[in-house]
Amino acid sequence: QVQLVQSGGGLVQAGGSLRLSCAASGRTFSSYRMGWFRQAPGKEREFVAAINWSGRNTWYADSVEGRFTISRDNAKNTLYLQMNSLEPEDTAVYYCAADASAGVPTRPSVYDYWGQGTQVTVSS
Repeated sequence: QVQLVQSGGGLVQAGGSLRLSCAASGRTFSSYRMGWFRQAPGKEREFVAAINWSGRNTWYADSVEGRFTISRDNAKNTLYLQMNSLEPEDTAVYYCAADASAGVPTRPSVYDYWGQGTQVTVSS
């Protein structure tokens, strides 16, 4: 009942920036907690950041704290991830997700809907 479509991935040099977007449709976007996860080859899906319905509360993985910023624009039904000071270790497929149940925000299993993923590659 919720569709998430991502855009904004690509190739960037270390130290550069990218902005990912996730456009939602199908239900009231503002009622969902939203999150970003990433998955590198051979690794489990990893929590990156999350944001509550109003944008008042945010959560970040230690590895991205201070470099990434999660935000949302409920009027546009869109979630964003601004990524600055990118490092080769940030290379992964990034996924946005929506959680209707307000579970633990760092756990992939609590999210109900997922975007298609977008590749982010950071060269050294």
